[in-house]
Amino acid sequence: MKEKAVITAAITGSIHTPTMSDYLPITPEQIVDEAVGAYDAGAAVCHIHARNPETGVPVPDVNLIKEIITKIKSRCNIIICITTGGGLGMTTEQRVAPVTLYKPELASFNAGSINFALFPVIPRYKEWKFEWEKQYLGMTEDFIFANTFKSMKEYCAKFNQVGTKPEFEIYDSGMVNNVAFMIQAGYIKKPVYIQFVMGVLGGITPSPENLMFLVDYAKKQIGDFEFSVCVAGRAQFPICTQSLLIGGNCRVGLEDNLYLDRGKMAKSNAEQVAKMVRMARELGIDPATPDEARQILGLKGIDMVNY
Repeated sequence: MKEKAVITAAITGSIHTPTMSDYLPITPEQIVDEAVGAYDAGAAVCHIHARNPETGVPVPDVNLIKEIITKIKSRCNIIICITTGGGLGMTTEQRVAPVTLYKPELASFNAGSINFALFPVIPRYKEWKFEWEKQYLGMTEDFIFANTFKSMKEYCAKFNQVGTKPEFEIYDSGMVNNVAFMIQAGYIKKPVYIQFVMGVLGGITPSPENLMFLVDYAKKQIGDFEFSVCVAGRAQFPICTQSLLIGGNCRVGLEDNLYLDRGKMAKSNAEQVAKMVRMARELGIDPATPDEARQILGLKGIDMVNY
């Protein structure tokens, strides 16, 4: 185990919809407040998506993203990890635009294509706050989250150009091979930062055995690397705790899980971060500060961003 672990808060994402939780942040002000609250609770990194402030639909609006990240930076020095996953159906250009424009320290980098399915949740809800929600979730029955080798090569070039560290999102074991290939091809340099994403229908399921397999497999294919884990749904806290036990970092937040305990919804990202901090400290692990996380992850520094 480490003495310090990086805790990330994924603030709003593009998976959950407003009907699912009254606490899901939608407006720039809400997202900023949630990010600062997560920082106060012990998060070193916040993962940022933008949503239409009127309806909550995920949008590729670079102006909204700029408003969010600028206001967060004015209030604390948390590391801002901007999404390049964006929202379902966004183009490659829309997804990578915030990295090119704002040159963040860290940004997500999806390491392969998968069936990214959300449609099974639809029967749980009889009524919807907004018309777009059911259609948005339903279209995932016939949706491929495309991240081709051509687009990943282009992403690597853009990340390298602006000095942004990729956070490679690994949804299944084949994506470990993709990262290994990109290293061998010279698209990216080691050490790399990997995040194992578990629990999305279309990707690997969350279990202790699967996490151990992924970490061991990545060591064989890549060698040394820094890693984190994020989990969709109820296995979030158990598997994130396992990650800490085996030398990794972890991500919590309302993007991944809307609950704090069984049957109890999380009222904020900060609640989830505070719970993860308590669990880490029980294991003798302290949450890394943003500056400590910059050292752990090998980031360029907040003074080198363009916002």
